[in-house]
Amino acid sequence: MHPIATGSLASFVAGLATGLGALPALFLPSLSARVQGILLGFGGGVMLAATSFSLLVPGTEAALALGYSQLGAAVVMVAGLLLGAIFLESAHQFLPHEHFFKGIEGENRAHLKRIWLFIIAIALHNFPEGLAVGVGFATGQVGDGLVLALGIGLQNMPEGLVVALSLAGQGYSRLFAFAIALLTGLVEPIGGIVGATVVSLAQSLLPWGMAFAAGAMLFVISDEILPESHRRGLEREGTFGVLSGFVVMLLLDIALG
Repeated sequence: MHPIATGSLASFVAGLATGLGALPALFLPSLSARVQGILLGFGGGVMLAATSFSLLVPGTEAALALGYSQLGAAVVMVAGLLLGAIFLESAHQFLPHEHFFKGIEGENRAHLKRIWLFIIAIALHNFPEGLAVGVGFATGQVGDGLVLALGIGLQNMPEGLVVALSLAGQGYSRLFAFAIALLTGLVEPIGGIVGATVVSLAQSLLPWGMAFAAGAMLFVISDEILPESHRRGLEREGTFGVLSGFVVMLLLDIALG
């Protein structure tokens, strides 16, 4: 398959994992705050490892293969990472959204219902994940792309469960909460198509694309996932969740990458 088709399909499957993870919300009464902290931390750990081992390291190798010096490769990766973080920061400032525990951010939110604020927040979270998967497959190294897609899919499952249960806790029906979790996961193929298309059309952009995706994911990890997992005195649970997610992704990357 063409890298664009492969990256798009892989990001679609990874996005579907959000709905798969949300399925238990149809019958589970709730999750304790401690368990939610562990699950969110796990997702953050997976994303942190994916950023390091599946984006920054191969992105640096791609820059060197294109003829950049070591200093030049370092500059490209740093610049691309910062651009990705700035892009997410700008999106957060421009688009009104509401986190489940962190509260409301962004401008011009008075005319939006609260559910749409939640949906926008989750979409902002999922787009860089799909972008990373799409860029990962654009390298042509299917094994590396599969590891990244699998890791993102694993991260999406506990996230989908927490999202659906949180919406149910806000008074929405369980079926509606599940549907919203599933639909927000399907934002990822959009990011996957963008990432795979841009990099496939211009291979010289590969290190930039990988660094950009890494910066966007790092922003999400630090700005959203870690604060959410460490809320209400649950720092220890969130920390062990991060460690377990990082270890799982490290094992996947070494064993399959």
